[in-house]
Amino acid sequence: MRIAVYCRVSTDKDDQINSLESQKRFFREYIERNPSWELTKIYSDEGISGTSTKKRHSFNRMIDDACEHRFELIITKEISRFARNTLDSIYYTRKLKNYGVGVIFMNDNINTLDPDAELRLTIMSSIAQEESRKISERVKWGQKRRMEQGVVFGRDMLGYDIRSGTLFINKNGAETVKLIFHKYLNEGKGTHKIAQELRESGIPTASHMKNWNNTVISRILRNEKYCGDLIQKKTYTPSYLSHEKKPNRGYEDFVVIRNHHEPIISRDLFEKTQQELERRSVSIERRSRYSSRYCLSGKIKCGNCGSSFVSRLRKRKNGEPYMSWRCYEAVIHGKKHSESSGDTKGCDNSTVSDGDIKQVLLCAVRELIPYTVKTTEKLINTIQRVLNVEHQENRYKDSETFNDKRQALLELYLNNDISIDDFRLMNKKIVSVEPAIKKEPEKDSFNPVNTEMREYIKLLSSGEIWDDAFYRNLIESVIVHTNNTIVVRIRLQTL
Repeated sequence: MRIAVYCRVSTDKDDQINSLESQKRFFREYIERNPSWELTKIYSDEGISGTSTKKRHSFNRMIDDACEHRFELIITKEISRFARNTLDSIYYTRKLKNYGVGVIFMNDNINTLDPDAELRLTIMSSIAQEESRKISERVKWGQKRRMEQGVVFGRDMLGYDIRSGTLFINKNGAETVKLIFHKYLNEGKGTHKIAQELRESGIPTASHMKNWNNTVISRILRNEKYCGDLIQKKTYTPSYLSHEKKPNRGYEDFVVIRNHHEPIISRDLFEKTQQELERRSVSIERRSRYSSRYCLSGKIKCGNCGSSFVSRLRKRKNGEPYMSWRCYEAVIHGKKHSESSGDTKGCDNSTVSDGDIKQVLLCAVRELIPYTVKTTEKLINTIQRVLNVEHQENRYKDSETFNDKRQALLELYLNNDISIDDFRLMNKKIVSVEPAIKKEPEKDSFNPVNTEMREYIKLLSSGEIWDDAFYRNLIESVIVHTNNTIVVRIRLQTL
């Protein structure tokens, strides 16, 4: 019979690794004493908790091999080594049994191929799972008591080394922290710009950081440890089975200790930085809301690097605000340059004013006048025909209110926001909920596309007036090149 062995230790400490080697040696000798057994493979996981099988790669590989009939029997020390989750224990032993593979738990004296094995396994697995829960609760209680005593849990960070639960200032890192706060608060630079300058200067990050970026800078600026305070329990583990950490949004009490350790920056500087972060956050939120509504957002592309242009709100010397567009790559990384890693960052494309972009688009549409004359009439006739059909089916309410709603529907259709079928359905609903005029107007007097509306459609589709919704649907893309060339792609079917 072909035999597989599964071993696991819950930490990667030296003594546990030695224990793992002892388990392997024991099983090899145990199988060799049985002449009808042949050892196929020993599967082992190091430093992985038994309460979940998701990250136990050797365990999962063993299950896959069993499904491919590479062995007939698995031997493991005990249920707690196999799984401390009752559902996992039952699920995997049933799955293995369906493929003709049994599991022997030596210390528990259970062979899953025996008739009463599942009942005994359920009882023993439940006991193992409850043991895990109690251990988890004891560990969490002990950690919180130590946190309250000022013991720091976590890894080294920029500016601080953690040794035996105590924070010690790292001089080189501390200078970088001071530089970041100075650049942000005193020089008024943004997180993207600060990250770019640190990269260009070759300033090293903390050991666990891959590279400087705006997110890293933001976290440093908001970290209370740099002014001497300590807040722990920012994350918590809701389930001892999954061990998954989640942000603590009031689910558990924070452990807060003021003036816990030697600060790198003053409290006054830290508090002013938090106020500035809040001020800029509100400003960016307002600008982003405006930008997301803007009709050309995401449509203007850089002819150099392919990135999108993003809107930027600026003020003239007289305080008057104006909108401009700039390549996102240039916004984040500045002018085109090569970094120490050999990667090329940034972009040299120019900033373009919003007014110039609009004028270019209006001119582009005016160039299509021979095409738009025919299509404008076709569009008007289509709208006229749709409204005439609705007029035959429904009596409408007071003409002024009806025309207001019809105008809104017309704009939706004109801007390709709704189809003809949607137009017809929505118009029918409007009419159905309004009281009909007692006296039906004469059929010949019904003119849904009046002179004013007809003139508006002509002006719009011939590039004489600007309408955000119309141009959002009309423009497919705008490509901006560095040689003052702008390429416009238009969806002609919109006209």
